[in-house]
Amino acid sequence: MRDLLAIPIILLAVVLQSSLVSRIPLLSGHADLPLVILAAWALQEGVDTAWHWAISAGLMVGFVSGIPILVPLAAYLLVVTLARLLQRRVWQAPLLAMFGITFLGTLFLHIVSLGALRLNGTALPILDTLGLLTLPSILLNMLLAIPVYAVMRDLARWMYPAPEFE
Repeated sequence: MRDLLAIPIILLAVVLQSSLVSRIPLLSGHADLPLVILAAWALQEGVDTAWHWAISAGLMVGFVSGIPILVPLAAYLLVVTLARLLQRRVWQAPLLAMFGITFLGTLFLHIVSLGALRLNGTALPILDTLGLLTLPSILLNMLLAIPVYAVMRDLARWMYPAPEFE
């Protein structure tokens, strides 16, 4: 049951990303709702389905976007890997870990996307791309990080309730 819940949540996130979130630009950058959701979900204690969520999100985003399918898949798997590593190390400051993962994940996704586009023949100036796309996207993702983390924390507590001691 827990594994199946990933599909509608990620599907809703991808639909919201392609219909609503992508229509709210800052300069030329856009927030990445699936990335932020994955980071928040993977940071929750007791969650063991983060890898399933990353693969589902990577495949869905790769399907609806114009970049090669391996780019979002690799970026989302890296986000979950970083979240799992930081969950063990920075467990007393989960919001700090959330900001760090959001920053690094967005940066990695944009750099790999830029590389994939350049390999496909789209010549984009690197400094302009970083200044007009990546930095505003990082800022928008950081703004989404706190409310998404709160929602994912509540969802994780509902799906993985703490054992009650008698």
